Amino acid sequence: MYGFRIVDKLQKIDEDIRREQLKYHKKRVMVSKEFTFDAAHHLHAYDGKCMNLHGHTYKVIFGISGFLDDRGLMIDFGDIKDIWKNEIEIFLDHRYLNETLPPMNTTAENMVVWIYEKMKDALNKDNRQQQYLGARVEFVRLFETPTSYAEARMEWMEIE
Repeated sequence: MYGFRIVDKLQKIDEDIRREQLKYHKKRVMVSKEFTFDAAHHLHAYDGKCMNLHGHTYKVIFGISGFLDDRGLMIDFGDIKDIWKNEIEIFLDHRYLNETLPPMNTTAENMVVWIYEKMKDALNKDNRQQQYLGARVEFVRLFETPTSYAEARMEWMEIE
């Protein structure tokens, strides 16, 4: 039977594990983080309910890939959260999207590309390119409802 146990000894770096063992591999890996935000919008040139002002609780999921640093980390989840909070969410959460986003019809299809571009720009800043080895946005998925989403993928965004 497996039960809860307290470890006998907490592993110590340079004593029980060597620093060169922290990085297990040299492969590209992807991490994912999701966030929610609430916002209002309406659609132009649209004949349906969404032509009226209404709101959603959106969910956005980021897939970010790169290579590990010497600690075995690609990017800290807290760093993704900081980028989201300080560089992207400020334009979205509890906002009227038709005012805060660039001129566009605020469809999920338009918005997901804008969010992708904002995260890509944030990761491409000089200090972050040095800190996160080869970090790139693999995908952004924007849920407008629990069952409906739009997605932008790196391979689609990088094609002219």
